[in-house]
Amino acid sequence: MSITTLSRGTLLGALLLPAAALAAEGHDLVFQGDASFQGPHGGQAIAVALVEAESGEVVAHQEGSVAGEGEMAFAFEFPGALMAGTAYEVHYWIDSNFGGGSEGVCDAMSHDHQWRVALDAVEDDLTHTEDHAPGRMDDVCGTFMAE
Repeated sequence: MSITTLSRGTLLGALLLPAAALAAEGHDLVFQGDASFQGPHGGQAIAVALVEAESGEVVAHQEGSVAGEGEMAFAFEFPGALMAGTAYEVHYWIDSNFGGGSEGVCDAMSHDHQWRVALDAVEDDLTHTEDHAPGRMDDVCGTFMAE
């Protein structure tokens, strides 16, 4: 069952080459959002970036859309992208355009919801599940403008 409008194969194929090259060495990350995203964001585009916390370097980036139903609203897999002992952040935004904004552009938080999630240094594979929390939003548009 697909949890976004993209198939699992498409999501995996959307990884940037550096993350794929790490697959043999690092730990896997699954970053997903629970069903609480579906009401406000079902059908809207989402972009996710895995960022090395200390350097700010984008390790991998993926795009998809928020599902309108199901157990999870979205899920992104980053195989082998997490290096042991390294802290990361996941930056993501949803192209919601509430009250304004432009389609396909990361606009101000008042228009496009966006978050920054810290991931402590890991020693194993990680599955991280987020809930929709507008009170925890943080400006991450700069991460996506460098693409």
